[in-house]
Amino acid sequence: MYIFWGVAVHLTLQQLKLFDSVARNAGYTLAARELHLTQPAVSIQIKRLEEQLGLALFERVGKKILLTQAGKVVHESTLAILEKLSEMANVVEQIKGDVKGPLQLAVVTTTKYFLPHLIGEFLQCYPDVEPRLRFTNRERVVERLDANLDDFVIMGQLPPNRNLVSHPFLENVLVPVARPDHPLAKRKGVSLQELAAQRFLHREQGSGTRMRLEQLLQDNGLEATPYMELGSMEAVKQGVMAGLGVAVLSLHALRLELETGRLSVLDVEGFPLKRQWYLVHQKGKALSLTAQTFLEFILSGSAQYASRAQE
Repeated sequence: MYIFWGVAVHLTLQQLKLFDSVARNAGYTLAARELHLTQPAVSIQIKRLEEQLGLALFERVGKKILLTQAGKVVHESTLAILEKLSEMANVVEQIKGDVKGPLQLAVVTTTKYFLPHLIGEFLQCYPDVEPRLRFTNRERVVERLDANLDDFVIMGQLPPNRNLVSHPFLENVLVPVARPDHPLAKRKGVSLQELAAQRFLHREQGSGTRMRLEQLLQDNGLEATPYMELGSMEAVKQGVMAGLGVAVLSLHALRLELETGRLSVLDVEGFPLKRQWYLVHQKGKALSLTAQTFLEFILSGSAQYASRAQE
């Protein structure tokens, strides 16, 4: 039981998590998706919470649901409560010395080509861990990082001006690709200018791969106008294999297509581009025993994985 403005209120942990999700997502639909609930269920719970407190916590501004002044006060306290509960769970884990329970990861979609293999190897050592992966785009991953929702986020392009701890653990090699019958596929020493003149298939704005390519072209006074903008790595690969254009993709995502001869890596000056994959969390975050063990496992085991992947 908690006391709000002199009124005794019974709140549950589920209500606090739900309220926090609606506040962060500025709406019921995204909160429902995040918590695997229906939108009406979320709306009902928020209404009940407001009735318990006797105050409106949200107001509608356009299409968004925003916190009222009272809602901001309650949300600040909610975050403090959830953080304390998380710290308590971490301390209990450390005392018990058990590597088990949930491991929450938010990752950009490109990692689906290697991350499940790393997690599978981790689970062979620690079978009682319960990994919870959320594959999404970079923008959403950054939002979750800012909200401290996960043990780690995994990305290839670190967001600027944030107080973060990042652990590089695996090289991400970016290469230009086309169909084997593309005019550039058999040539050596293709200029960057020739590549930029091709029909380019791009990921959406904000994609780390796209940002790195655009930076390379900009540094050389060039620009590649998107012929098509596609929302996933798979869509881009299918477009290239269909002969719609060329693209720059992560080598991690191309192993099967290269082995079967459905795609060719182009020999272009300035490539390959080498980046890193990072495990990232906010500075000062208290890692659980499970999260700390996963971090140590990934940092020690990723080199062996990269070696096997190149065989």
